[in-house]
Amino acid sequence: MNNQLPQVAIAILYQDNKYLMQLRDNIPNIAAAGCWGLFGGHLEPGETPEIALVREVIEEIGYELPSFAKFGLYTDERVIRHVFQAPLLVGLDQLVLHEGWDMGLLTREDIERGSCYSAIAGEFRPLGIPHQRIMLDFINQQL
Repeated sequence: MNNQLPQVAIAILYQDNKYLMQLRDNIPNIAAAGCWGLFGGHLEPGETPEIALVREVIEEIGYELPSFAKFGLYTDERVIRHVFQAPLLVGLDQLVLHEGWDMGLLTREDIERGSCYSAIAGEFRPLGIPHQRIMLDFINQQL
């Protein structure tokens, strides 16, 4: 593993066979701009992936993770993704979106199709390619 690559910790949050995802801001200079992705973010110096995950989820949606487990490690030429899974034990109305354009509970069909409607965007928006691949791996492992 190349430790020179940036590292992120991201969460698959699930509830009733749906998956909480963030519609990333539609700003051209960010990764997966305007696409659905998983909540989480970059590890800060000295942070473990687990500590970064808890911090990022609280910062982004105000959710204190219950127990969570490592799902996998996904590395490409740009980043190392530490992927965790955890149940979402509250309704969307109890979350506050602090980062991103929208959030929603996506279905398996949304993820397989590779897009989901956002009322805030007023249109179907695509899933980020690595996020779709991770989610398909997770869903297929649950079958």
